[in-house]
Amino acid sequence: MSTPTIATLGSHSCLQILKGAKEEGFKTLAVVLPRLEKFYRGFSFIDEIVKINSWSVFPKIEKKLIKKDAILIPHGSFVAYLGENINKNFKVSYFGNRKVLDWEGDRRKQRKWLEAARINVPREFGRGEKIDRPVIVKFYGAQGGKEYFTAHSQEEFQHKIKGFQGRKFIVQEYVIGNPIYIHYFHSLLFKETEIMSVDKRYETNVDSLGRLPLKGQKDIEIEPSFVVVGNIPLALRESMLVEALDMAERLVAASKKLIDKRGIWGPFCLETVVTPDQKFYVIEISCRIVAGTNIFVPYSPYTYFKYGEPMSTGRRIAKEIRIALGQNKLKNVLG
Repeated sequence: MSTPTIATLGSHSCLQILKGAKEEGFKTLAVVLPRLEKFYRGFSFIDEIVKINSWSVFPKIEKKLIKKDAILIPHGSFVAYLGENINKNFKVSYFGNRKVLDWEGDRRKQRKWLEAARINVPREFGRGEKIDRPVIVKFYGAQGGKEYFTAHSQEEFQHKIKGFQGRKFIVQEYVIGNPIYIHYFHSLLFKETEIMSVDKRYETNVDSLGRLPLKGQKDIEIEPSFVVVGNIPLALRESMLVEALDMAERLVAASKKLIDKRGIWGPFCLETVVTPDQKFYVIEISCRIVAGTNIFVPYSPYTYFKYGEPMSTGRRIAKEIRIALGQNKLKNVLG
């Protein structure tokens, strides 16, 4: 096989993925919409740009990508823009296990997975259960917190949910604590899970509301929203890193029982809330690279401690592919 081309969609974490691929010696390719072409052409580490008029026509360029021995690296925009059917039916080589898409996209399955891994999760309210505490209502899909809303009573929930008829959602207890997003990488080749980095999200308008005094919050009629506009780096207390890693290792082990024998591999993220007693509650799993890793180029404290050289999550993906090629095990890491 010739040297593969590392490819991804021009969005989300494209720059990190392709920069990391170039650092590991690969050719690189970005699939972009017309309005994005000029921006991505400004980066010399992107060897080729393939332009499509809309994400929905992506399958039409698959033959072209296959001829280039392309390996697609998925990120959040694959889930949000391409849709489940396109993701499941890729003919192009794909880094990671596509079977996890069913588990990432279905919040009931996510909860089953977390519980199988013995990970703390917030209480979930089923249909017909009376809401007697603050809750957050989350809709299915990867949209960066778009349209999530909070409620403090059954009456408030019933009033707000009327605007979302036909949408699939879950109702979770709103755990009071610090939202912390832990990024991992699981290597099939080395049978090892690594902590890559940690971030918190900067969300609008919930973060700006928190700057107002309580009186000011009462006097304005603004519904808090949780749309992510950026990310802020964090260094987790070192004493908490052991449990953070243990959670991920249990999650990987559970995936091998629930999904298939290979389970989840590559980058993933546990979205947690940490309570004052330093207890982790996991509110969501992202089964691919997350945008919070972008702030750790060229490295995070944890990847520098481990590798002693620049190692972003994007480069770690490319490194796994390069090692797999050298060991004649490339098919092992493609899903």
